[in-house]
Amino acid sequence: MQAEKHNRWLVAVMGTILMIVLGTVYSWSFFQKPIVEAYGWSNSGVAWVFSTSILFLGLAAAWSGINLSRYGPAKLAVIGAIMYGTGFILGSLALKAHSLPLLILGFGVIGGSGIGMSYVTPVVSALKWFPDKQGFISGMVIMGFGFGALVMSKIIAPTVMNITDGNLVPSFFIIGTVILVLGFFAAMFIRQPPAGYLPEGCSPLVKVSPGDKKETVEVTAKQAIFTSKFAMMWLVFFVNITAGIMFISFQSPLMQDLWSRFRSGSDPVSLAAIGGTLIAVSSIFNGLGRFFWGGISDRIGRIQTFRLIIGTQILVFITLLFVTNPYIFAILVCYVLLCYGGGFGTIPSYVKEVFSEKLMPVVYGAILTAWSAGGVLGPQVVGFMKDQYPGNASTYAFIIGSVLLSIGFVLALILNNKPILRDQVEE
Repeated sequence: MQAEKHNRWLVAVMGTILMIVLGTVYSWSFFQKPIVEAYGWSNSGVAWVFSTSILFLGLAAAWSGINLSRYGPAKLAVIGAIMYGTGFILGSLALKAHSLPLLILGFGVIGGSGIGMSYVTPVVSALKWFPDKQGFISGMVIMGFGFGALVMSKIIAPTVMNITDGNLVPSFFIIGTVILVLGFFAAMFIRQPPAGYLPEGCSPLVKVSPGDKKETVEVTAKQAIFTSKFAMMWLVFFVNITAGIMFISFQSPLMQDLWSRFRSGSDPVSLAAIGGTLIAVSSIFNGLGRFFWGGISDRIGRIQTFRLIIGTQILVFITLLFVTNPYIFAILVCYVLLCYGGGFGTIPSYVKEVFSEKLMPVVYGAILTAWSAGGVLGPQVVGFMKDQYPGNASTYAFIIGSVLLSIGFVLALILNNKPILRDQVEE
């Protein structure tokens, strides 16, 4: 039993490290402004690099969930980590060639697909190792993804950019190599427990008799995905993602714009450092949110947690319409990222409880397509506003965010924590 305890915590720790590596994608706003200024591309054009990466992340995560049992978590995790590192390396070649389409293809399509292929594996594997700590362990592992931006924006990227004197071409190449090596190493430890595994002190679940009307029945993944409950869960998740990813993709430029108005005369280097600091600090809240809200959901319930997450953000987005102080702006952004991470920390356990452990990999992968949709809508809304209405970009973006969150809150009020029953499944 001691070996089993060691193995399951090793999987959880290495899964968290893998998530940190994959989560470095959230530091994209660190590169957004330097790329726009160096190559003269539009904000929305460069934002498509990040949007494409999140789009293919979600699509690849759905595919990974469907094929997890076929290929195994270690193989998918390793291949995904290699693809993500390769995406950065191809991005280096794209920048050298001054080609935005190649940057979108390399970092966005290939890199994003690699992230998605790896993303599902540590989450699903860890939940199987820890049936006694569902919300806690999913929050812990997914917390790593939120911390990725901190590691990139305050350690990896500044160090590499300093070595290369700010040259983006070699910087992307070196960063890609580091990600490939670290991701490959961590992915090698991702595996699932043997069939029938239960940790010491964890009792098997009591099965409900076949005659009980409230039993959770055997349904196919297709049936589960086409229920109205899945659709509402998808939309609630999508709304929370869209709200948070607006800031993840543009928090550094938005902070720099606000700071330059708050304190005129700031030089570009200082502004970049201020933007990078916000990325780092908010990424801590992003990571902690996955752990914090995941733990809260163990106590009060999954959908009750989503109601708190979304409802409080509505107030935050409305407040942001009137904020002119960069310090208050930073605090509110950190809270939004706390809630953003909370959605990712809560949704795995919610999916498992509603659709069963058997269907969890497929249904969880499918629900991550909401990440794809939010990853396109959020950055593009802010990018379009900055290009077309530079003076009021943040105001318009916050109004749109408030409306979306209000819709999500209504849906969260309709949803519940009950598992799918026979009469809820469309034959």
